[in-house]
Amino acid sequence: MTHDHDLVLRPTRAQISAALNPPPGRIGGDLVVETLAALGTTTVFGLPGQHALGMFDALRRSSLRYVGLRVENNAGFAADAYGRITGEAAPLLLSTGPGALTSLPALQEAAAASAPVLAISSQIPTAGLGGGRHGYLHELPDQAASFRGVVKSVHTVRTQSQIPSAIEAAWKSALSAPPGPVWVEIPQDVLLAETTIPVVTGGDAFPEELPPRPELTAVAADLLSRAARPAIIAGGGVVRADASRKLRQLAERIDAPVVTTPGGKGAFPWTHPLSLQSWIEDRHTTDFLEDADVLLVVGSGLGELSSNYHTFKPRGRVVQIEADLGKLESNHPALGIHADARLALQALLETVAERTDPSAPERVREVLAKVADRLAAQELTLEQDLLSSIRKALPADSPSFWDMTILAYWAWSAFDAKGPGHMHSAQGAGGLGYGFPAALGAAVADPARPVLAVSGDGGALYSIAELATARQYDLPVTWLIVDDGGYGILREYLTDAFGETTATELTRPDYVALAESFGVPATRTSPESLAADLTKALATPGPSVVVLPALLRMFAPTHLDRAEDPGTALTRSSDQ
Repeated sequence: MTHDHDLVLRPTRAQISAALNPPPGRIGGDLVVETLAALGTTTVFGLPGQHALGMFDALRRSSLRYVGLRVENNAGFAADAYGRITGEAAPLLLSTGPGALTSLPALQEAAAASAPVLAISSQIPTAGLGGGRHGYLHELPDQAASFRGVVKSVHTVRTQSQIPSAIEAAWKSALSAPPGPVWVEIPQDVLLAETTIPVVTGGDAFPEELPPRPELTAVAADLLSRAARPAIIAGGGVVRADASRKLRQLAERIDAPVVTTPGGKGAFPWTHPLSLQSWIEDRHTTDFLEDADVLLVVGSGLGELSSNYHTFKPRGRVVQIEADLGKLESNHPALGIHADARLALQALLETVAERTDPSAPERVREVLAKVADRLAAQELTLEQDLLSSIRKALPADSPSFWDMTILAYWAWSAFDAKGPGHMHSAQGAGGLGYGFPAALGAAVADPARPVLAVSGDGGALYSIAELATARQYDLPVTWLIVDDGGYGILREYLTDAFGETTATELTRPDYVALAESFGVPATRTSPESLAADLTKALATPGPSVVVLPALLRMFAPTHLDRAEDPGTALTRSSDQ
């Protein structure tokens, strides 16, 4: 008997002929780009380097589009954003040693945010491997060891025949729930040597699914059906799993108020009657969630920011749906369901009983009113007005990428993303320099929409070289730089904790003149003209820079009176 899958695997005569007669002049690097193309890749990011030249020479013979950035870390941020926007594993081609290591902060952010990045690095020649001191350029005793604690999986290649299978395995790992960055390394001589291996024409590009255990979703559905005061925390896992519609259906079926974490921005409509928005870093919201008799946590590990700096102490039953097994019940006892958010929410929708609670919208309005009153008492209208101006200028379907800066910390709580996957920030790992290169990656993924990047002046200097990239590829990214003369949030932390600052004040360039020197149009704006200047910049094709001189303040934290760890007084961190 012949089965369908046997027919699919049987090669055609043309495939057999091509395999027996591969074109001449191919090298190991060709196997890399052929495998990527066979898996569906259209675009790769990276920087060339001496040991990686075999991959880059092969790119010249391929149909893949190459986007080169000026710093490996920035290339990693761009690949991260490309993966978030497209849902594909974005290849990141790197060279050995310093080039590879420079990508580590970007890979850490991708890991924290569950962004699929397929990093492929060269290695020193095979003869130098094994931990000895051979003196090769860029040599490390064990390069992969530097990445094992950061990426989702590590795949080493030592022969050309291993290249297609290793890259395919890494691809599936990057995309399987929870998605994340993976690492492949290939020695220089393997990439450069001629090959007689047939052209790579196929590959299994389908990641493994992570369905929930049915006995667990049955218990969760029963708890939610019988709850008197259910509530939902939606994290980044909802966005990554494309589960926002199912989340809304479930919340409406059981009349459960929903709050989103910063990583879950846009997972639930901002103005929905059941929306607590994103004010998770607020004691009024924390109190409301603690009062829930059944709390459903979807796609969040309830980490530092999502638990209001670990001051959240739930009194009811917690149900946690999480694709990352390491995050499951890591902070609070729960009915833990190890699953992709979309599949788990679908299972709940199929089994949960409808419940109605006419009081739920009113209780939501009361919490939001308390939050508004608290902010009003602090006289922080400048910061709120700036966010309103940005929201007014930014098209509803345009993505935004925020660096670690005071305005971004405000946006985590107070900015309406207008949809899932429309707002991204570096709050997963918390490194500086994310906003602009990530926005470039998003623009590569979808050049039809203008993209906004937001940075402080300190963070901007981390990625200023990428103005050249923006100009070279004519990418539609508007970069808003809030210039307050230093590391503004650290200025606040140090002043609050010690009464004075250290190492926070910066000499910086004239950002308008600097942008123009790259051929990028720039303007200096004010709070009053920000909306108009941003609107004009976003509507203008190609890259642009808008510089806003402003000294901003954070809203007062609400966790310090309950914090058990004194270190939380100095940080505003987060998880997805």
